[in-house]
Amino acid sequence: MTLRSYVVTRILMMIPVILLLLTLVFMIVRILPGDPALLHFEKNVTPEVLEAFRERLGLDRPIHEQFIEYLAGIPQGNLGISMQDYSPISSHIVIRFPATLELTIFSMLFAVLFGIALGIRSAKKYDTVQDYTIRTFGIVTYAIPVFFLGMVLQFIFAIYLGWLPTGTRFSLRYTVPTKITGLYTIDSILTGNFEALVISLRHLLLPSITLGLVLCGIFIRLTRTNMLETLRMDFVVAAEARGLSDRTVTMTYAFKNAFLPILTMIGLQFAALLAGAILTETTFSWPGLGTYLVDRIAHRDYTAIQGTVVFFGILVSLVTLLVDILYAYLDPRIRL
Repeated sequence: MTLRSYVVTRILMMIPVILLLLTLVFMIVRILPGDPALLHFEKNVTPEVLEAFRERLGLDRPIHEQFIEYLAGIPQGNLGISMQDYSPISSHIVIRFPATLELTIFSMLFAVLFGIALGIRSAKKYDTVQDYTIRTFGIVTYAIPVFFLGMVLQFIFAIYLGWLPTGTRFSLRYTVPTKITGLYTIDSILTGNFEALVISLRHLLLPSITLGLVLCGIFIRLTRTNMLETLRMDFVVAAEARGLSDRTVTMTYAFKNAFLPILTMIGLQFAALLAGAILTETTFSWPGLGTYLVDRIAHRDYTAIQGTVVFFGILVSLVTLLVDILYAYLDPRIRL
């Protein structure tokens, strides 16, 4: 099977998965027992107001008509309107998503670089005190609840030492960088506003380290396991016998061949981070999609909840597709 055929096959396989996701989300919000409109008002509403509310949101139409309109609007970026103020949900997502994406990118960078470095070190120092220490560190960090770790780091570095801000995305005392991408660090660089870059990085540091520490345990164990297996292979032993430096053998021969499973995990964890950074965003008052979803749940804004979950689901599916394509490109055996 050629790479092009593999890509087409994966895309075709993804379509029914997304349709199933959209159907399940629609059913959970609209069909299961309970009237979303009535629950939104907590039952303290007159019949006239309730009927007008349902009509404006299209909840008075038959279920099949709602479902068809719902599916037809998604390719156009129409995720419905909010029950709270009737504004387009897609506009809320456009405003909030860059904050979540920026936090995800920096958290993943920290988790991958730190986790892989420790995993390689653990494999090289197999069955020594360093190996046991690194493995224990990975288990402990993965087991700690992210909100608890976030509060501990806030207390130490923000409250006790006063080195970093406790939360939010940018200091109110300074001007936010001109919006180009919505990512404050990138926008600061593009506009040459290095003061804003420093402020953005200071605000990013604690939440990124918190989320990255929790995830790095996965990469420590995965890297260590694959490196131990690769280091025992004949071609690595032959490279060592030829007198190549330890760094060349480790990085060029062993790690390069152990990287493919790690790449898959990077893609899966990145997708999971995009959809699962809710606790971190809440702990650090980070104005991303996680805090937006929590806020919509508190206001019983079911259409906004539905739109956000659909967006997350489609995003995770696309990231998974990209990882599969990249994996197939790097390892032709996948296409056989």
